[in-house]
Amino acid sequence: MIARRAAVTARKVRPSCDAQPVVVVFDARLWAWDARRPDSWTFVSLPADASEEIRDRAGGSRRGFGSLRVRVTIGDTTWTTSIFPSGGAGAYVLPIKRHVRDAEGLDVGGVATVAVELIEL
Repeated sequence: MIARRAAVTARKVRPSCDAQPVVVVFDARLWAWDARRPDSWTFVSLPADASEEIRDRAGGSRRGFGSLRVRVTIGDTTWTTSIFPSGGAGAYVLPIKRHVRDAEGLDVGGVATVAVELIEL
């Protein structure tokens, strides 16, 4: 498990303008979705300010369930997936695949540093 600060804080890696991609880096606690088996559906929540910026930049470019394509890096692991709007929190949620959790030594309740890049706009 990665021992990092538990507070979720976002910082921009690149300037936010139309010519640059949206990339946010933040620390977040992993949590299990109660509606599914906890050993198979694990997520982190993106910070509200990062979610708002992503929503603004994406405009109407959304896929099924309001999802957006992203490239994610945690530790030494990078993969392409989707983020999904959270029910009432106004933030996006990011599924963390089992092979990523295993490779990075992460468990539910642990904190990870996550880099998310919005792609396919």
